[in-house]
Amino acid sequence: MRIVITGATGHVGTEVLKRLQAARSEEGADLELVGVVRRHPDQDAAPYRGVDWRTLDIGAAVDQPALDAALSGADAVVHLAWLIQPNHHREMLRQTNVAGTAHVLAAARKAGVRHIVCASSVGAYSPAPKDQRTQEGWPAAGIPKSHYSVDKAAQERLLDDFAKDNPEIVVARLRPALTFSAGAGSEVGRYFLGRILSRLVPPKPWFPVLALPEELVFQAVHASDVADAYWRVLERRAEGAFNIATEPVIDPNALAWTFNARRLLPFPLPVLRAVVEVSWRLRFQATDGGWVDMAANAPIMDTGRARRLLGWSPKHSSLESLAEMLDGLGTGKGRKASPPLKPR
Repeated sequence: MRIVITGATGHVGTEVLKRLQAARSEEGADLELVGVVRRHPDQDAAPYRGVDWRTLDIGAAVDQPALDAALSGADAVVHLAWLIQPNHHREMLRQTNVAGTAHVLAAARKAGVRHIVCASSVGAYSPAPKDQRTQEGWPAAGIPKSHYSVDKAAQERLLDDFAKDNPEIVVARLRPALTFSAGAGSEVGRYFLGRILSRLVPPKPWFPVLALPEELVFQAVHASDVADAYWRVLERRAEGAFNIATEPVIDPNALAWTFNARRLLPFPLPVLRAVVEVSWRLRFQATDGGWVDMAANAPIMDTGRARRLLGWSPKHSSLESLAEMLDGLGTGKGRKASPPLKPR
């Protein structure tokens, strides 16, 4: 099976390569791997060895011929490429994330690819109550004040239209929760905190008092468990949407325990959003207020479909995954985030 992976050197992309390499070496899977990236990785380092690397920008129309060539002869495409920064340049994000997805779908159709597996997100969903488990049929229209969510919802519409117009092509999408691992530490710090704040995080965070909104309830999952879900979708040629998350659901009490807080205080969500938004506008930190909106409104997902149809079962708890990421952030472990693109 010839598999093309876009965004193959990112946090999840690296874990997907590890899982595919393991399937090839340990399970005897006959796999030919093609990585589509903006910058070449160290091809002598695992898991980047044994991959046919193609360098291009999926968001650039001028690179469409190179993208067409990269997908030529592919049996499946795993589309992971996504920009989070620089989020002060909204049109640049839209060009890579939404137009880039359209370019990948067009190349896949032209190449005769039979299976497309796309990285969606819990962030694609419309707001949902936190006291219920949301299945894949919940509307994926996004959360209006979150640019990430808006673009994920736009991506979902592209996938819906593509699947309708091309019924002979199997289209699948994974909707993971927040995805953590030790290897993501430096990348998460750069993308979500910025260079200054990420350096201030200690190896073992400790807050005597922690103030958090009660609405801050979310799920998490380990990157290696997400990667295993991608392989299972490919192996089974599965289609449709799959929620990917693990237990327990993380709430303010769980965060207080994680951060060794002696006391947890309620904090108004609008105040937190205002503080985050102002500090982002002043470029003190890298996360805009839309991420607070998404955390407060994104659903708590039901993962039964992935467990039933894929035989998927996570090996890490959400708290283990979060703790790994915080350790990687505090100690500077993990792969470094790629330098942000410059506005065209």
